[in-house]
Amino acid sequence: MHQPLIIGITGGIGSGKTTLADCLREVGYNVYDSDLEARRLQNENPIIRQRLIQLFGEEIYTSLGLNRPLLAKIVFAKQEILSQLNHIVHPVVETDFKNWISQYSSEQFLFMESAILFESGFNKLVDRTVLMTAVEQIRINRVIKRDHVSLEQVKARMANQFPDEVKIPLADIVIHTDDNLPMIDKMRKLLVQLSGYSLKIDC
Repeated sequence: MHQPLIIGITGGIGSGKTTLADCLREVGYNVYDSDLEARRLQNENPIIRQRLIQLFGEEIYTSLGLNRPLLAKIVFAKQEILSQLNHIVHPVVETDFKNWISQYSSEQFLFMESAILFESGFNKLVDRTVLMTAVEQIRINRVIKRDHVSLEQVKARMANQFPDEVKIPLADIVIHTDDNLPMIDKMRKLLVQLSGYSLKIDC
């Protein structure tokens, strides 16, 4: 029976992983956005909702859903809270991802986009891992320009992610985006490599 090849796409903030994921969607591939789905599940899943209320109190939810500014404030002040939050959310995302895969059993490739693919352990759910990378200053400049945030805010986000020197040895394929060459070209090269089940290729 045919099984799709499951590919995890990751990379630090500003590395280009979302741009690659968007390119893949544009040409017809299915990409599971773990961050977006986690946000959805935090609002919709009754288990997550119950446990977050137990952890943070009723005010963690409003009539519109999860109170993200309050949650961010709590997590920023106490980093150990982030670990507790992840223990609640990640298992539900994992189950949701497995259910999503089952809908596309006839596909050649399926992709998961995750900023914390290795940090979360989601890399164990995929067959191949693709790491998007660029030097830190380029990534910082991209995020400041894109999100209109301060240098301190960007560095705070980066602090919750493994540095590239940790992730590069863990990745099967590394795609460098410092050159700012068209992502569509990098995507085509990646698809050729995946078709040949290539490992440890440095683009």
